[in-house]
Amino acid sequence: MQPAHMAPRRIWLTALATVTSLAALPAHADEVLVAVAANFAAPLQKIAEGFAAATGHVIKPSAGATGKFYTQIVAGGAPFQVLIAADDETPKKLVAEGHAVAGSNFTYAIGQLVLWSATPDLVDEQGAVLAAAARFSKLAIANPRIAPYGVAGLEVVKARGHTEAITPKLVTAESISQAYQFAVTGNAELAFVALSQVQVPGKPATGSMWKVPQSLYGEIRQDAVLLKPGERSAGAKALLAYLKTAPAQAVIQAYGYRH
Repeated sequence: MQPAHMAPRRIWLTALATVTSLAALPAHADEVLVAVAANFAAPLQKIAEGFAAATGHVIKPSAGATGKFYTQIVAGGAPFQVLIAADDETPKKLVAEGHAVAGSNFTYAIGQLVLWSATPDLVDEQGAVLAAAARFSKLAIANPRIAPYGVAGLEVVKARGHTEAITPKLVTAESISQAYQFAVTGNAELAFVALSQVQVPGKPATGSMWKVPQSLYGEIRQDAVLLKPGERSAGAKALLAYLKTAPAQAVIQAYGYRH
């Protein structure tokens, strides 16, 4: 525990850091608080660079599962100004329930589901490993109650007719990021993740993967929306507009999303 006399100093340093941070921004610039779906965290980081250069506004992102963000926003304790979701249903619900600005939601990307393994050659281009249950003991999947990519993964297992054999092997992660980490660290031999997590521009692909055909799962339309706390923020509105620009769309496509 810190000595009692340290508390005022800590408070002063925190205040100084805040003032310094704000002072570094141009006079017209905003700091935009963004809740971003875990599968889109890396592309947003790249987009943020171009956005800051073009507008002067700065993004402060928090990455996680879309369903978890929905719960926080509805509960009223989340300060987010923009939600960049992993589906299109959550933004629609937030608008309908009065937590987001009507007419501000739009599809910024269409996600691509992949079955991925850190082990080379374990996954082929047809996903045959799903039928070879003896070759793996754990398959990581984002919690389907809060993550659209988890729902899509279950749809694939069902479509291939392997629900009974694979269900005992499923390892449920809090988010698609954690599902990916389970596979990276060897806690699961396989994981259903987003293509954007394993197809990073400028970096060689690792492991092995199957790009799941769209016919095996529902289209993952990913929408963004302006939340009520961002209604008067020029930076928040500018970010939504920037996501539609050619530079932002180029980044989105480079990470494997369609539009």
